[in-house]
Amino acid sequence: MTNQYSLPQLGWNHFFQQQLSLEEWESCSIARVIGVERSQLILLAEAGKQNLNITHSTPPIAVGDWILLTDGGLFHRLFERSSLFSRKAAGTKVNTQLIAANVDTAFIVCSMNMDFNLNRIERYLALTNESGADPVIVLTKADCCENPQEFVQKAQELDQLLNVIAVNSLDKGNVKQLDPWCNNGKTIAFLGSSGVGKSTLINTLLGSITQETSSIREDDSKGRHTTTSRSLHLLESGGLLLDSPGMRELQLADCEQGVEETFSEIVDLATTCRFADCTHTSEPGCNVREAIANGSLDERRLLSYQKLMREQAFNSATLAEKRAKDKEFGKMVRSVMKGKQKAKDL
Repeated sequence: MTNQYSLPQLGWNHFFQQQLSLEEWESCSIARVIGVERSQLILLAEAGKQNLNITHSTPPIAVGDWILLTDGGLFHRLFERSSLFSRKAAGTKVNTQLIAANVDTAFIVCSMNMDFNLNRIERYLALTNESGADPVIVLTKADCCENPQEFVQKAQELDQLLNVIAVNSLDKGNVKQLDPWCNNGKTIAFLGSSGVGKSTLINTLLGSITQETSSIREDDSKGRHTTTSRSLHLLESGGLLLDSPGMRELQLADCEQGVEETFSEIVDLATTCRFADCTHTSEPGCNVREAIANGSLDERRLLSYQKLMREQAFNSATLAEKRAKDKEFGKMVRSVMKGKQKAKDL
């Protein structure tokens, strides 16, 4: 990596350029966020790498964001995003967590072993479709699998238009299958649970060991979590690679459109059911049940769709309730402060 970069090399394009005024272009500098730490942002700009302290006025920032800096190097504003990955925060906290911004392609990584799970792939597809990025299914551990094509076929059945690639992450030549999505200035995000081989694949793409790797547990093929932070790396091919931690608690929120796009065949069938509020269980004239009966739709697919729709609806309602409470609390605080100021002025 050199110390200086062109904006297109960092992923800058017309979508962001058109958001700039002439005055801002002449007086401010542009930087891309390549790392987010507790108290500061790590940035790359034409002048090179720099750090920016996070203050109380800094808006929520994700790795991949573009920001504008004043001529004094202070935060000025955030650019509108071309895509955004977010989720309900893990655990019991009722918050939305930003994962990555301005991603062109999401590599959804899944290993071809006992941990292969179509429901999990569908979950990541829903997240990717909601974000606005393009999904590519990357199936790893081809060198340890007797019949990789069997796994490829299973993943391909989710959507015949999906790009599904099986790779040996340790073979640099084999990984070149991913080059079409790693062109100059294109940003790639890696999604997938722990132990599926993301770190090994990233190391091969980068040609160096930048991520620690761990062996998998032999009893269930599940991996040990190794990546603990999000970061953006420049590839030799000119692309930008964004790594994110394994996400075992990936919970969908405000993701109805993404779920419906992932299960578009079910949504299309549902529009022709006899009843508009058909639950696809036992109602007469249900075309979804008919498709399952004649074998053109897998019932596992319907159950997965219904589960994800329930989950995103519940999480979305919970987040909306929290936002409403926060808004009311803010009004109360402002009212109290206003009352104190009036009393002080008397």
